[in-house]
Amino acid sequence: MRPTVHDIAAAAGVSLATVDRVLNQRPGVRSVTREKVEAAIRELGYIRDLAAANLAKGRTYPLVFILPASDNSFMHGLNAEIRQAIVRSPAERTDIRTIEVPAFDPAALVAVLEELSRGKPCGIAMVATDAPEVCAVADRMVRDGFPIVTLVSDLTGSLRHHYAGVDNIAAGRTAARLLGRFLGPRKGEIAVLAGSMLVRDHRERLEGFTSVMAEEFPGLAILPVLEGRDDPEVAHMLVADALGNAGIVGVYSLGAGNRGLIRALKEKAVDRTLTVIAHELTVHTRAALIDHTIDAILNQDAGHEVRSAIRVLKAKADGLAVIEAQERIRLDIFLKDNLP
Repeated sequence: MRPTVHDIAAAAGVSLATVDRVLNQRPGVRSVTREKVEAAIRELGYIRDLAAANLAKGRTYPLVFILPASDNSFMHGLNAEIRQAIVRSPAERTDIRTIEVPAFDPAALVAVLEELSRGKPCGIAMVATDAPEVCAVADRMVRDGFPIVTLVSDLTGSLRHHYAGVDNIAAGRTAARLLGRFLGPRKGEIAVLAGSMLVRDHRERLEGFTSVMAEEFPGLAILPVLEGRDDPEVAHMLVADALGNAGIVGVYSLGAGNRGLIRALKEKAVDRTLTVIAHELTVHTRAALIDHTIDAILNQDAGHEVRSAIRVLKAKADGLAVIEAQERIRLDIFLKDNLP
């Protein structure tokens, strides 16, 4: 049988009220008595059921998700997953709200974090813009006791508690290997569409991609990166213009803005054979896989990322360890043939 608070009280020779004070770190217990109770907890191997304790106390976890205000399908999907988490709030004892900031705008993100630092959320999850000023305020908040999780894109060198997202260097390497293998002996140029080099996930995907291309596929030259700001209209304009280059044999879209990419491919490349790798399975990229406009999609599970962020923030608020294997976000590869 699992040890109970009654067992702890008996072993330490104290009352149940004293055990409760020690477990909840309340004052009014002499240091020698506290040490007796803590020794009994260790010897008995007592593990507290925090979920039950929090339920009994009526505790809720106020959590904030900070997302970029962006017209791209992946962020719409991430928002939808957060809304589902809000629906589950009564059962999970969370109180979740979202704040949108302009995409790729470090100053706007800093302003929101500064405002939150004056309040009492017990956890913050954010899609990070990787800039020194963002890192500085996040580090200060962590030192002040705010649990912080980065979501989708990480924050270089920061003290954040956890990153809920895929290994983006591995994602870029995977994209390069798929593109190179699909192209086979063909030589030519590769167009790369990114959102912004201000976010770490895009930089890391590019790093992994260029590394494998240089090592394994020297016959394929990577053109200067097109930064579409994850905006479908900007992406359409940039890709349509780039496809005027007859030497392009492949396209790697490492960010969002894929609606614009797909439109440009259908308008400008109908008479050419291009190999196209993109990120995130959405209604638009799914249709493009089916009609052969895109050859492969690398996908991260936005629902798993949101659930992971919530679990980690609650664990940090309770002072519990995080089960790293449970929180690893996998990278899925989808072709037309294995669409879910």
